[in-house]
Amino acid sequence: MAHPDRYAMLLTALPYHGPLFGATQTPLSRFRLNQRLSLLGEDEARCLQDARRVIEWAQQPSERTDAETVREARRLIERIDNRFVRDLVVWRLELRTLVAALRRRHRGEDVPRGRDWGFGRWVGHLQRHWHEPAFGLERAFPWLPEAERHLRTGAAVDLERLLLGVVWDRLERLSDGHYLDFEAILIYVLRWDLIARWTSYDGERALQRFDALLERALADL
Repeated sequence: MAHPDRYAMLLTALPYHGPLFGATQTPLSRFRLNQRLSLLGEDEARCLQDARRVIEWAQQPSERTDAETVREARRLIERIDNRFVRDLVVWRLELRTLVAALRRRHRGEDVPRGRDWGFGRWVGHLQRHWHEPAFGLERAFPWLPEAERHLRTGAAVDLERLLLGVVWDRLERLSDGHYLDFEAILIYVLRWDLIARWTSYDGERALQRFDALLERALADL
């Protein structure tokens, strides 16, 4: 079966996900999702798996340091040949680095040394502007001041909602022009992951997660 036909068959078998914050459950179970994804070829399945391994913190060993996480991310990204997928994964890691910087500063840490505490093009800028509000990046990332405020006030659910919304909106923009291709499948799966995460939270667990995130800088988002 040609790739476009296989993509069309897979995507038409996936139910519409709807808005993130209006969801009460995932549009289909994890088991059913994995069944649908079995239509992917070997290389496509590995590409999707590598992308999710980098992005999803649940797949990272809890004892791994930030530097080890960055090195492993670089290793996996080098294996991803699809430019769209690489760019999306890099964006997520750069977003995670911005939030990691907020968390470190919230804990009262000084400017981190070296570059292995974060990932991507903003590491040097963050170090140079460590003591500025929103690291001087509020125009590039308008959500940073709000995230900083939620950290300061301990608003765990609000912070989680904000960060998930930032990622969801990015995926929404990237979906334009991708309807029956591998990129559309990737976007659907990453949206499914966000819905699964949001619908599994409750207030108490969010507070526990908030405390845990403050203990680790490069935590998931």
